[in-house]
Amino acid sequence: MNTTKSKIVAVHLLNDFSGSPLVFSQALNALKASGHPIVIHTSEGRSGFLDRVDATKYYFPYQFYSNLFLRLMAFSFSQLFLFFQLLKYRKENVIIYVNTLLPFGAALASFCMKKQTIYHVHESYIKPVLLKSFLRWVASFTADTIFYVSNYLYQEEKIGNVNSCVLHNVLPQSFVDRAAKNLYTPSNNGKFTVLMVCSFKEYKGVPQFIELANRHPSLNFELVLNASKVEVCLHFTPQHFPSNLSVFSVQKDLDSFYCRANLVVNLTNPKQCVETFGMTLLEAMSYGIPVIAPTLGGPVELVEETKNGFQIDVHDEAALDFRLSFLAANPEFMQQLSVGARETSKRFGSDKFKNTLIDVFDLCNKDVRN
Repeated sequence: MNTTKSKIVAVHLLNDFSGSPLVFSQALNALKASGHPIVIHTSEGRSGFLDRVDATKYYFPYQFYSNLFLRLMAFSFSQLFLFFQLLKYRKENVIIYVNTLLPFGAALASFCMKKQTIYHVHESYIKPVLLKSFLRWVASFTADTIFYVSNYLYQEEKIGNVNSCVLHNVLPQSFVDRAAKNLYTPSNNGKFTVLMVCSFKEYKGVPQFIELANRHPSLNFELVLNASKVEVCLHFTPQHFPSNLSVFSVQKDLDSFYCRANLVVNLTNPKQCVETFGMTLLEAMSYGIPVIAPTLGGPVELVEETKNGFQIDVHDEAALDFRLSFLAANPEFMQQLSVGARETSKRFGSDKFKNTLIDVFDLCNKDVRN
């Protein structure tokens, strides 16, 4: 009996150090360990988590522009290029694995070649709305299976009658092992440090985080943005933020930040975007760090009130201020939350993630062979 596993053609639009390529890289490493050959197609010119996957890589042109018209033009061209790039697999035994809804060119190429197509969906926030509708329409007739990263995303964004399942995000075992070594303390040398790690988007709550630092001059605040030093310098000058706030560009390794953080916050504005999971919250909890998270979306599946943190709407400044002052002044309670945070992080272990992932691909592998 032929037990050769299909080659997986993995496609991701923008390789960087954000959550979706992190999870995608874990999935690809698990699939490679199970015997699937892997090739990766992604945009060129930017470093990210996919660089750490030992696989052959092919690149297509794409650059993110802040101007919406230029961004849509660049995106459209990248997908046209990607469509023709993937047609070379038409005579090969492959499964096309599309990360996020965005690389529709890969899905259309897969459909034309009559290949199995698996989507890994992380997002619900795609603008403009017409683009989101188009991407969902493409997925509705090209996808054989869709993974959703949270129950919230599955319930809110499930596409048609496509076979689908929830595949919660998990952390790499190497990350978990290093985080376990962190000895959490409610303060560092008498200083209480609040950390936020996020993309450089307004809806992520960057203005609100700066205002929070302004209102709490006795506390330390650190903001790590998924943006280059040039982008940060162009947007911020020292006059933009108070002396108790430090702003950092993209980091390949967040260990030192988590080790000195006493509290991690996610201040995503739910009126603009609802978080579908909250990867930095899970990272923080694996370090034993209590968290403050939004009241909607995927983070609700992670954060339990008074066990590992609190759910607070970013617009409720009074609640944010009260809770922050209370936590900074109550180290014993913070230690209790720390214990709960570590317990929660253990629920999102890698074994279930790997087993579900491999089972789905093995089933597709049988369909391909037959």
